[in-house]
Amino acid sequence: MSLRGVGLGEVPEETARLARAVFPKGCLAMRLRDDLQVVIADADFAGLYAVRGRPAVSPARLAVVSVLQFTEGLTDRQAAHAVRSRLDWKYALGLELADTGFDFSVLSEFRARLAASDTGQRVFDALLDAAQRAGLLKSGGRQRTDSTHVLAVTRDLSRLEFVVETLRTA
Repeated sequence: MSLRGVGLGEVPEETARLARAVFPKGCLAMRLRDDLQVVIADADFAGLYAVRGRPAVSPARLAVVSVLQFTEGLTDRQAAHAVRSRLDWKYALGLELADTGFDFSVLSEFRARLAASDTGQRVFDALLDAAQRAGLLKSGGRQRTDSTHVLAVTRDLSRLEFVVETLRTA
């Protein structure tokens, strides 16, 4: 797969209008987009993708999906379904209302790329720092704010998804 910079881009006007009507006070996914949109860019993942080949799904979008997936405790299939069906996720990812999303297997491939390099650690550390500065995470308390915990859970999800798919195929 090759990386052809798409990034998160701007939220389409119709998606933004409908999201604001449905969630007048906002929600976690929308706050993530509004407060942290400049933190993750496709350029951060350039070393993980080839120059030539089939275009990849935007790694910046996949990183945001991974964060939302972790916060809601979703499987890869459920996260891919949320991208297709949930308005707040479409807003967070900057997608058109009619966007059909991607296959769930893309998430495990993305996590495998992150696990094989230190890129994931740097990107998620930057995301957590920005979330703390924006007031989305508060210091103290019982919450975990280190990216190693997020990466460990995504690695476990990837392995679990491989086992489930192997059993389903068998």
